Amino acid sequence: MSAGNNTRLGIAFMIATSIVFAGQDGISRHLAGEYNVYMVVMIRYWFFAAFVITIASRKAGGIVAAARTKRPVIQMTRGALLAAEICVMVTGFTILGLVESHAVFAAYPLLVAALSGPILGERVGWRRWVAIGVGFVGVLFILKPGLGVFNPAAIIPLVAAIMFATYGLLTRYVARDDTTATSFFWTGTVGAVGMTAVGLWFWEPMTSTDWMWMGALCITGSLGHWLLIRCYEVAEASAVQPFAYFQMVFAAGVGITVFGEALQINVLIGALIVVGAGLFTLWRERKQS
Repeated sequence: MSAGNNTRLGIAFMIATSIVFAGQDGISRHLAGEYNVYMVVMIRYWFFAAFVITIASRKAGGIVAAARTKRPVIQMTRGALLAAEICVMVTGFTILGLVESHAVFAAYPLLVAALSGPILGERVGWRRWVAIGVGFVGVLFILKPGLGVFNPAAIIPLVAAIMFATYGLLTRYVARDDTTATSFFWTGTVGAVGMTAVGLWFWEPMTSTDWMWMGALCITGSLGHWLLIRCYEVAEASAVQPFAYFQMVFAAGVGITVFGEALQINVLIGALIVVGAGLFTLWRERKQS
């Protein structure tokens, strides 16, 4: 299967993904502040795996067809890498908060867009490079030293950004040969196996209210990753990545309104710059169509 090139649809998927992930991040911040990170991520993956297996079993060919891949090693690597990245990022939420964690994590779309050319062989035009460059300037505003976010703990979401960028590139790579259903199946099952091996050692009792939040986390997790896989399947990574910046904005809104986090002026300026870069790319795509 060859990946598609429906940029508008890919952008819509990316914005939808950003909204879902922002809500998920808020729930994760709450639960990880009360319970062990590994347990929280493990339970989420149990639901995720059950969800993807159920979907696979109802389609033609069943689970065997869904699991069939031409890139088994890369698919397993993707699944394990995403599970590890989630643990790292959620840990960042509990230490830095949503606003500052996402301010640093904003570097990941730049990494994906910049590397999509040399690694995936995609054409990155000069206008996209301009958007990437402008977005990077916005990140520099956010990471301005001396305003709190640029501290040793910032390495946590930075590591997560590198991991997630790699996951994104691998997702795009396997989309050339495997269907969305196959990538979705491997993402859920491999992550569930890996997290269970770790998370069971950190089990803690959970209140009934938090079990409800856990259910919401499971649903948003499954939906968000399916949207992301579809996004990379229908459009070039370099075209849709600027729109991943919206997750930073949405998550910051959750952090400020729900958790009472502070918004520094440099973070606000940086966010406006990176969103502007994304909107410029959308305008260019509409003009060319």
